[in-house]
Amino acid sequence: MIGATGRTCQGQCRPMSRSTPRPTACSGTSTATRPSLAAPLATPPHPWTGQPRHVVLATSFGQGHDFLATWQAWREDAQRCDRLIWVALAAHPLAAAELARSHQAGPHAALAERLITAWPPATPGSHGIDLEDGRVQLLLGWGEPTQVLDGLQLTFDTLALDEGAHPWDDDACRRLARLAAPGARLVSEGVSPALRASLARHGFVDDRYAPRFHPVAARGWARPTSPARREALVIGAGLAGAAAAWGLARAGWQASVLDRHAQPAQEASGNAGGLVHMIFNAPDSLHARWFRAAALATAQAAAGPLSTGEVAGALDGFLRLEPRLDAGKAQSQRAGVGLPQALVDWREPADAAALAGLPLTTGAWLFERAAGWLDPAGWTRWMLAQAGVDAVSGRGWIGGCAVARLLPPRGDMDGWTALDAQGHVIAQAPVVVLANALDANRLLPDGSVAPQISSVRGQVTRLPADLPGLLRPTLPLSGQGYGLSLPSGEVLIGATTQHEAPDASGRALRLDDQRHNLRRAAALGIVPAGLDASDALLPGRAGWRAVTPDRLPLVGPVVDAMARAALLATGRARLDGPRQQPRRVGPGHGLYLCTGLGSRGITSALLAGRLLAAWVSGDPMPVDTALRDALDPARDLG
Repeated sequence: MIGATGRTCQGQCRPMSRSTPRPTACSGTSTATRPSLAAPLATPPHPWTGQPRHVVLATSFGQGHDFLATWQAWREDAQRCDRLIWVALAAHPLAAAELARSHQAGPHAALAERLITAWPPATPGSHGIDLEDGRVQLLLGWGEPTQVLDGLQLTFDTLALDEGAHPWDDDACRRLARLAAPGARLVSEGVSPALRASLARHGFVDDRYAPRFHPVAARGWARPTSPARREALVIGAGLAGAAAAWGLARAGWQASVLDRHAQPAQEASGNAGGLVHMIFNAPDSLHARWFRAAALATAQAAAGPLSTGEVAGALDGFLRLEPRLDAGKAQSQRAGVGLPQALVDWREPADAAALAGLPLTTGAWLFERAAGWLDPAGWTRWMLAQAGVDAVSGRGWIGGCAVARLLPPRGDMDGWTALDAQGHVIAQAPVVVLANALDANRLLPDGSVAPQISSVRGQVTRLPADLPGLLRPTLPLSGQGYGLSLPSGEVLIGATTQHEAPDASGRALRLDDQRHNLRRAAALGIVPAGLDASDALLPGRAGWRAVTPDRLPLVGPVVDAMARAALLATGRARLDGPRQQPRRVGPGHGLYLCTGLGSRGITSALLAGRLLAAWVSGDPMPVDTALRDALDPARDLG
């Protein structure tokens, strides 16, 4: 075994001086019993002692034995790190039933049961699982190992290398070295001479010699600066701001949330309900991949508050009507993308009608998992509460304050400074997150690149439970418009889409928009055809959504326009993609965006907050680099 500690390791690594950071390994051979890769982690002294977090990259998840053993050791260690993050590769998705069989009578059966409860569906891509209230995090990368490695953005402290899981050639070892933290260790159940030579070429050394090694950072990635004060100010208390605060708290940061309203969720996040669902495209697009990952992450986090009644909603199914498809085309598309039938399946018109409780004449995609609806205001308040923010007590909350200007750090200022219209200081923090929708660009300091954000007015209508002829959908559905049943007996329908700038008069309900929503509801069979909004006083709500041209959120550090111009002026800088752009981050400070969630904000928010926190804290990115770049505020620069 190559490793820093452990009974099966024949060699012991010498302590490293701080001046010579390098990945390290000590030599040894495997035993006949093939000892667990977790032994060096699970056996004291634990490598995570004294660390705020410890990141393990495992090149094979197997049946989860190593992860469960390490999780158990972490639970039993009084000096454990604050957070244990285990990132595992697997060529093929592991079914929950197979995982259950492997641990039914094992030493970690109780932990395995908790893991199985949160186990994701068998779909390619990255899947995050939170355990121990987020203090133990498992990130699964399902797919061809080399491709998954290329999509990872992380810095590992321990590499658990399973040589038998994949042919780890010289190129693969180079990829692994790219992700190594200074002083990272490697553990393995025996290493062939060829692999040992490849590892040595890329900086992994044993205790027989110690050449200097400095891991090469991923080029162009704006790495977080890890300020001494892990404090952030989030401006905006809708879904985006609440999710940013939640993500930062999960990463060990303290977030204060500031909003111009006295209470959270007073803008578009204040509707009575909203849809949560993935989308399906063939071939699989970045949009589809993002919303699938976002819906799964939201469903996992929402399971608890839904079961306790803290948040209203239900994630037990959703129908997406598709009049241009039939069963043959639909099943061919699903099979081509490789999604399991349990996640998304085609239903013919009669089946769709029975599921919805409506007289539908169109077939539909049925999303049975991670789909349904949530109360956006309740979801916002829950995420804020998880971040330690309470608008009632004032803990972590700065309400009723409008930010007029945002000043960047300078010698006499403690980080970024938010000022009101009179020039008075409202708050200061080393890190600021602009999650205030359409107002985000206004607060960008001079010398920043402002991404494209536009405003879309939307109006929803609430149909009273006693409305004559009303049929309540038994599952949320959408086609041309959407409908969902609320716990009050009402049905929420909508929503209009009008590209116009926000103004006070736009908050008033418009009769034409109510009629538009009713016509669409009639097409879904929710109300009788010909029902006119003027015949009844129908309640509703209007607000503005912040949308981007490609309908994906903006999540990441702000681009420094002045630094970019200076680099371009040299004629030598390569700035042909988001990873090469200079950012508004520096020693101990940073300015970030989390906005542009658009009409699918309830689905996107939580994963966007997790992605934002990874940018700030240096945690492993929860999505691959292609998705990270697709949401980067610098994505249109090149």
